[in-house]
Amino acid sequence: MPVRPFAIVIALAVAAGVAGLAGCGGGGSSADTSARAAPPPPSATLPTTPRALAGRLSAADAELRRAIHAWRADGQPAKGAPPREVTRRALYVQRGLRQLSRRPGLRAATIHRLPARLTHEARELTAAMGDLRRLSAGWPAHRVRTGAAEPLGRLLAYYRAAQRRFAVGWHVLAAVNLVESAFGRARSDSVAGARGPMQFMPSTWRTYGLGGDVRDPHDAILGAANLLRQAGAPGSYARALYAYNPSPLYVDAVRRYARLIGGDGDAVFFLYAASRP
Repeated sequence: MPVRPFAIVIALAVAAGVAGLAGCGGGGSSADTSARAAPPPPSATLPTTPRALAGRLSAADAELRRAIHAWRADGQPAKGAPPREVTRRALYVQRGLRQLSRRPGLRAATIHRLPARLTHEARELTAAMGDLRRLSAGWPAHRVRTGAAEPLGRLLAYYRAAQRRFAVGWHVLAAVNLVESAFGRARSDSVAGARGPMQFMPSTWRTYGLGGDVRDPHDAILGAANLLRQAGAPGSYARALYAYNPSPLYVDAVRRYARLIGGDGDAVFFLYAASRP
């Protein structure tokens, strides 16, 4: 089992800081999007009533998608961090979804007012956030050393190379990378010794790491694909993810992220832009 408590502390931080973004990335058409507003500061006030919050999230989703599409032009995700316009919109939107995830009554009253696709994805992501919050309940906070993530374009190439080699879906590998280390931004070892962007214990890495460097994103992603394939993927991702971390909550959260990433071409860009350990 490569995952240990440290990874779940990271997962909680990711749930708070990332999951909402992906839900908002799933929107199609939106209300009140005629004007392209400047990116709101991440601390900008959020509406507190369902109708107003739904309208704000719908509009913010459309603006965020436009910013992401501009970033993706000419291969920019392969060259570095997201631009300010993407990051600020992403952080604002994820606060809105975080608010929904923590307030069930507001969530129920708000989500059904969103565009249909955004409704579905917001439900998926707020559920994943709840899974990770319950999974980490009662665990002490850990100081996490952080660093820059590998450019997303490179990570996507690593996921797809691993998919070709081991037949494990790139979207599942991306979801594990997100939950385990915020796409590699969390750099600390766990208190039990789990290491690297996919959080392997040394003994597990010796079995599945293919002789690579556990801290190298390319090698770690290949190792994770190897483990998941040996544990039952792609035939049963549930069984394979349970071998990676034996918690039904973990399995459910990762599968929800993976479904979103696999079903929405923009979702991984949204998640990457907003992820913070």
